[in-house]
Amino acid sequence: MTIWVHDSAASILPFSLASISRQAVFYNMEEETRRNFSDASRKADHLCVLVHGLWGNPSHLNYVASALREKYGEDQLVVLAVKRNAGSYTYDGIETGGERVAKEIEEALDELAREGYNMKKLSMVGYSLGGLVARYALGLLHSRGWFKKIRPVNFTTFASPHLGVRTPLRGYANHIWNVLGARTLCMSGRQLFMIDKFRDTGRPLLSVLADPDSIFIHALKKFENRSLYANIVNDRSAVFYTTAISRTDPFTQMESLDLNFVKGYETAVLDPDTPFRLRKDQHLPTFYTRLAGGSQTFLKNLPVYVALAVIFPIAFVVFMVNSSIQSVRSRRRIRLHEDEHKIHGFARYRVPFIIQDVQQAVEDAYENVNAAQSQEYLPDGSEEMAAAMESPQESTESLPSSLADHSGTSMTSEKSENATLNDGGKDLPQRSPEFPTLALTPAQFAMIKSLDDCGFQKFPVLISKSNHSHAAIIVRIIKSSFDEGKIVIRHWLNENFKI
Repeated sequence: MTIWVHDSAASILPFSLASISRQAVFYNMEEETRRNFSDASRKADHLCVLVHGLWGNPSHLNYVASALREKYGEDQLVVLAVKRNAGSYTYDGIETGGERVAKEIEEALDELAREGYNMKKLSMVGYSLGGLVARYALGLLHSRGWFKKIRPVNFTTFASPHLGVRTPLRGYANHIWNVLGARTLCMSGRQLFMIDKFRDTGRPLLSVLADPDSIFIHALKKFENRSLYANIVNDRSAVFYTTAISRTDPFTQMESLDLNFVKGYETAVLDPDTPFRLRKDQHLPTFYTRLAGGSQTFLKNLPVYVALAVIFPIAFVVFMVNSSIQSVRSRRRIRLHEDEHKIHGFARYRVPFIIQDVQQAVEDAYENVNAAQSQEYLPDGSEEMAAAMESPQESTESLPSSLADHSGTSMTSEKSENATLNDGGKDLPQRSPEFPTLALTPAQFAMIKSLDDCGFQKFPVLISKSNHSHAAIIVRIIKSSFDEGKIVIRHWLNENFKI
């Protein structure tokens, strides 16, 4: 029996199953992709690239890939689930991951051309951290001239933390978590918590990634359809404000809201124009009601806090030991990546060995601590609130020429003819200005403005059958509690994905 894997030069070579059995789990999707390349009719002219998230691997997107193939068939669409960032390789940062993905896409397009395909269209789907990696990769593809050869059609993210993962900055607990969390996920952690300085800009990578004059935003605007799906509850990894690119989170007071669903997708996908209505017998929370609600929430979560008090010290030790090991390995991989990049390409990458049970414990520990953080708000009438509403974009003078767009088109004046905007391009909560503004950073407010100017269609998602909606939204595992995710994928395919 034979399985197909990529070697360091990304050519395709057969290996015996026994010789690579320990890594077969990471290549299942790649074998399907290879079969798709070989067996599909040469009429297919549309490539859809799937990018998994932190700690992930291509198999996490098996359901998405199978749904795409079932709806469109191999004579219309080729699906590529990228694999070079599998497992702990996602620690290496958005920049390194984006370069790997861009190279993998280029090699796939070249291989398809050799096999007789005439690829004319490109779509990209990013899940969780993969949404940020995909945004970086598409900027590289654009800078290398690919968008003059191939038409960017669909760009979609599922539960992607576009504004990073730092909790709103007020409060000692939030501050401690922002400092600690940023230093336990290697380069990716520093970038997600926005404490890094990208190249010589002196700014966080996520800020540069959302700079209106960057190649990344220019590339994003090239896509004809841009959409995102954001969980409103039960997402322990990336909360609503960052996955929906929003200044507020109105869904923290679910008992005050009547939800409106898209017809035909009830119980899962909310109407992007009017996702909710305030109940007539309810009032928006005041400072005192929020304080009382916080007390009730604390009492409700007391068993969880007690469990964390017992389990967390052990999990924390495992987490820190693993993080230290992965940091050393990640720095080594990044150095090899940079050295090889200067010559011909990337060195052969293999996922560092880690016991899967320990890896799961590490992921659970991170998510449980992240989920325990509370959101804070800017006080009404404060200077911070005034600055937030102005949302000034950071200066782009320090942007390296390699990352700036030189097409001669003003990024601030460019309009997307095909973009479907929510309420004139404004984010969802702006239709309800009475909801308090979250205590985000000035850089995050600037990122919101820039990304909203691109024109994302935003779909809030309610997954109530599972307390792990981050995985359920893309049906990471086939089980009944994730069935609501199937409704989300069906909505995306029927309403947003254009062939």
